Amino acid sequence: MNLHEYQAKQVLAGFGVPVPRGVPVLAPGEVEAAVDELGGPVWVVKAQIHAGGRGKAGGVKVCTSRDEAVETARGMFGRVLVTHQTGPAGRAVRRVYLEEGAAIAHEYYLGAVVDRESGRVALMASRQGGVDIEEVAARSPEAIVTVTVDPASGFQPHHGRGLAFGLGLTGAAAKAAGALARAVHDAVLGCDASLVEINPLIETEDGALVALDAKVGIDDNALFRRKELAALRDPDEEDPAERAAAGHGLSYVKLDGNIGCMVNGAGLAMATMDIIKLHGAEPANFLDVGGGASREKVTEAFKIILSDANVRGILVNIFGGIMRCDVIAEGIVAAAREVELGLPLVVRLEGTNVEKGKAILAGAGIDLIAADDLGDAAAKVVQAVGRTG
Repeated sequence: MNLHEYQAKQVLAGFGVPVPRGVPVLAPGEVEAAVDELGGPVWVVKAQIHAGGRGKAGGVKVCTSRDEAVETARGMFGRVLVTHQTGPAGRAVRRVYLEEGAAIAHEYYLGAVVDRESGRVALMASRQGGVDIEEVAARSPEAIVTVTVDPASGFQPHHGRGLAFGLGLTGAAAKAAGALARAVHDAVLGCDASLVEINPLIETEDGALVALDAKVGIDDNALFRRKELAALRDPDEEDPAERAAAGHGLSYVKLDGNIGCMVNGAGLAMATMDIIKLHGAEPANFLDVGGGASREKVTEAFKIILSDANVRGILVNIFGGIMRCDVIAEGIVAAAREVELGLPLVVRLEGTNVEKGKAILAGAGIDLIAADDLGDAAAKVVQAVGRTG
């Protein structure tokens, strides 16, 4: 779950990360009060969307008068920003953040991610802040310094010194950078964050380090114990199909292909997508109905798959362990009758009650293609989609 910039800064400030003063604005009618609350002489108006590249798209404006700040903030609402992360459709601005201006002497980068390979929190820093870290990594990887923190010993002073020296800081600035790095590490653990990114981290003309922009991503699987963070979710920034899926207990991620997938089990879902690609096509989604899917859940899964206009065929791949194949078969029949698929449907069943499941499908009178194994299923759905164009 991603947070807006203003939310990320509020969270990070709670762990000791220095941030500029700012006021979130959730409706155009709140603009004037927010401008006056922040005061001047410089206001920075920032569109709040879950995507990077806002500045290049016109989503960040510096204003030097009250009237200019009010006009700019009001005009930001409803504006569609198109960045390298939004896709061509862009994102509509529904929230705005007003922030005090800052006298910038230098821009740095500081970030933290969960490094799955080492099983540690990895902290990264670079003197080349203010640009995408991916660009820095591709252009000059030596400009990024990385330290990993052993969870058994925790963050130690040498971690902070290593990052500070990597930024070229000494004296009081190096000490401040070390403390800030510790705060970022604490935030990762304290929020179950998968990502914390401060870009740019600025050094002001008076020598202070301040998080001028911030991005925080929370591990969805930890939200059950982070109720205060779960309350920050902005459904308007999420894909409607993914939001609907979550409401029905389905794990769904939209992709760019044209073959819809409905599978039980995340590992099997990944294998299904891989074998579709092996046969020369692209999956339209990841969709795991879980081990206890009901007829109703299967029906909703079909509806969500079909909400993607790019889908030209559907592959159902079920291994009945906890989930019984006859229950899935009943769900497929009910869904096909209720939703009117109108697309090639390939079904592969294996496992508990598989013969009952196949008998239900065979006797239902619905138009589907049965498959013997996963390879056969992938080949048949790719072929069927190819025939329909």
